[in-house]
Amino acid sequence: MIPRPRSSDFKNIAHYTGKVVFGIGLLMIIPLGIALIFQEWNPALDFLIGMFSCFAAGLFLQIFFYTERDLNWLQGLVVASFSWILATMFGAIPHYLSGHFGCYVDACFDLMSGYTTTGLYLLQDLDHISYALNTWRHILSYAGGQGIIVIALTFLVKGTGGAFKMYVAEGREEKLLPNIIQTARVIWLISLSYLAVGSMVLWGIAVHEGMSVTRGLLHGIWVFMGSWSTGGFAPQSFNISYYHSFPLELVTIILFVLGSFNFALHWAVWTGNKKEIYRNIEIISFCITITIILTITSVGLMRLGVYPNLMALFRKGFYHVISGHTTTGFMTIQGRTFVKQWGEMAMLGITLAMAIGASACSTAGGFKGLRIGLIFKTLTHDIKKILTPETAVVIEKFHHIKDTVLSEKHVRGAMLIVILFITSYTITTIVGVYCGYPFIEALFDGVSAGSNTGLSCGVTSPSMPMAMKLVYIVTMWLGRLEFMSVFAFIGFIIATVRGE
Repeated sequence: MIPRPRSSDFKNIAHYTGKVVFGIGLLMIIPLGIALIFQEWNPALDFLIGMFSCFAAGLFLQIFFYTERDLNWLQGLVVASFSWILATMFGAIPHYLSGHFGCYVDACFDLMSGYTTTGLYLLQDLDHISYALNTWRHILSYAGGQGIIVIALTFLVKGTGGAFKMYVAEGREEKLLPNIIQTARVIWLISLSYLAVGSMVLWGIAVHEGMSVTRGLLHGIWVFMGSWSTGGFAPQSFNISYYHSFPLELVTIILFVLGSFNFALHWAVWTGNKKEIYRNIEIISFCITITIILTITSVGLMRLGVYPNLMALFRKGFYHVISGHTTTGFMTIQGRTFVKQWGEMAMLGITLAMAIGASACSTAGGFKGLRIGLIFKTLTHDIKKILTPETAVVIEKFHHIKDTVLSEKHVRGAMLIVILFITSYTITTIVGVYCGYPFIEALFDGVSAGSNTGLSCGVTSPSMPMAMKLVYIVTMWLGRLEFMSVFAFIGFIIATVRGE
């Protein structure tokens, strides 16, 4: 039971939340600069209003609730979940002012989708939005992939104790370095290094395919951000099929696979431990599950004769299996093609890929390969116990950066999160069916939202019922924060209201 919050609890939570909101305002400097460079005066005004709102709210919370006390665990959890709500509401201001959204909830939907690297969107007339707004969409995705709390830890937070609690509350548990603020900076070092290299490669491809130098540079950066962050936002409504470029498709596959790997794995390889690539339980789990899902999807597509040759099967089938499994959401077909041509078996394959997702402590969502690996290890452990003499002691180990003995604590934690994800997928599917969508379509988009993937078979659109928009917003939020900090936030509110 959560005790009744004291004034010091509210003060700490408000102060640190103010830092995160202030950080969102700082991020808006980038799209504002783009608007000024390309003389997009109305978008520039939209971002000025958004920045002013973030700075005003952020400074008010930091100054009025000033404190030097560190966060305790509950406060850290509440700060993480509450910050995401305020960051969504304030970040949506330039979106809503752009005139490309039917209502403010639609704008908030896109903000939550961006922060959580989901990639579903309700924005209207995507092909004619400003450079500034397109830049903002992709920055949301890129920043969200690393974590908006990680941004605050990198630049705005002092004191490692409270910082670690905020870091864990955002769905990450692994420290790359002993100091959590240094860990946050390493995450940004890795991401920015890939940004520099990946954007240049994509820029070269875009120019080679016929784009102007300037437009090619912007598309290179935007597509990189959507790939690396496994975010799925693309600058055009035809998504990746807009480019009709096999080299670009190949490069995006490499980028979103890299983005779906654990930052601890990246750091291990960067610091010389290359053996980690084939020893890590997450990579082994990823390889096994993707082989199974690729088989299911390919059999479904070949049974219906959807694609005439292996190249077409690779560019459409394989691309979407990888896109779904890494929870990226990039597409080389139109959404309704899933329903009209792929059939239910192939759609179930992609749905399973989205549900599982990629690595923990990465930009990706879903159950995570680590938990699937731990559950499988538990199964093999139990089978070994049955087959060995009763007096024998059976010990199961797994390798994730280091060798670890499998314990009940690991299994219980993995099972709990997987069950919560399944519950989330079930609720979104039931709501979709209640709103009149066929089961397989409600399941596909519901899992996509809950796992923060972004693939859509056409259910997600500005015309979808308001109830589904709200359920999807909450589901994306829950999936990205992996439930616990949101549950703590709800418990904190209940304790405040009930007084216990």
